[in-house]
Amino acid sequence: MDDRELYLRVKETVLGQMDFNRELSDGEVVECIEKELAREDKGSILSFEKRKSNAKTMFHSFRKFGVLQELLEDEEVTEIMVNGVEKIFYEKNGELYPYHKHFSDQEELADLIQTICAGANRMVNEASPIVDTRLPEGFRVNIVLSPLSLDGSAVSIRKFPKTPMSMERLLEYQSLSQEIVKFLEKLVKAGYNIFVSGGTGTGKTTFLNALSEFIPKDERVITIEDSAELQLNKISNLVRLETRQAGFEGVKPIEIRDLIRTALRMRGDRLIVGECRGAEAVDLLSANNTGHSGSLGTGHANSAKDMLSRLETMVLMGMDIPVTAVRAQICSGIDIIIHLGRLRDKSRKLLEITELSGMCGGEIKLHPLYRFKETGEREGRIQGIWIKEGELLHREKWENAGFGH
Repeated sequence: MDDRELYLRVKETVLGQMDFNRELSDGEVVECIEKELAREDKGSILSFEKRKSNAKTMFHSFRKFGVLQELLEDEEVTEIMVNGVEKIFYEKNGELYPYHKHFSDQEELADLIQTICAGANRMVNEASPIVDTRLPEGFRVNIVLSPLSLDGSAVSIRKFPKTPMSMERLLEYQSLSQEIVKFLEKLVKAGYNIFVSGGTGTGKTTFLNALSEFIPKDERVITIEDSAELQLNKISNLVRLETRQAGFEGVKPIEIRDLIRTALRMRGDRLIVGECRGAEAVDLLSANNTGHSGSLGTGHANSAKDMLSRLETMVLMGMDIPVTAVRAQICSGIDIIIHLGRLRDKSRKLLEITELSGMCGGEIKLHPLYRFKETGEREGRIQGIWIKEGELLHREKWENAGFGH
């Protein structure tokens, strides 16, 4: 009997004992696993280290997240990618690596997926084979079941730091400059409506966390997300809303659009929408245009200009009106676009800050304020400076906040 067969036999026996006595503590489960391993492995097929490793892996599969637990506990790992039973990859310090462990079979992977979904009150099955959810720590999870994922069910986990990102740490990482931090602080305090754009993995949610530290402490903030990821620990009057997927027995889905409309009745000073992907952009812009000054949101785009095109498309998904009217809504509902990027050295940086200056000839005019310019490389790291390209044009909020001319 090889060590793989041994592992499966012990796992089956211990699971049976756990079903018989569901009140076993973590320590008792570990003891049960070790005893069963010793009993089965009479021929000393496994070394002591291998036996302890198998015991730990089994315990994680029973009470935690199985073979992924070690990666989840490693604070330097930022992303975990499961491509079916056999292949697991992870990102560490910006580089991708194959993981030396894998799932024992399809059943073990399926059990992990159900554990993840159950912990966040989500449902995934053949009828609903795609789900976005989160782990208790707030890590973002996307799941696509087989056969939609042809090589086996796919699980993608985006990890976030245990402590929310701050502007001070972004400065340490050279993601922006001190001058820009002071400028952003005044924009947030003055109540400008800010939209953060960027591609996948550029740190939009992380940046939103950092921006939130400038929100005045006496304001009531309402966050709206598909899967709750924001960590706004410095805000005491905080309401966190999360969407709900359709379930059994007539449980109806609650979408971001529903939550934004509800938030308008909750006396919030500011709304923060984790990410706009579709028709909810209509409701966000409506909220911004009806008194929710200082709202924040994020969206996927390759530039500030591209973000405008995407917003147009999103609004048209939820409202059939002329494009010029859509652009007028965007121009009056968003004051500033902050665009983030991930450079070839894997560093994340603020690439541009742009003001929506108004409409001209049916087009939205963009007024650049800051732009990142590369100046070279040093020891494989991109060097650069942030160039100030213009002064803020719309200064009413700025001056009302007491920041002068």
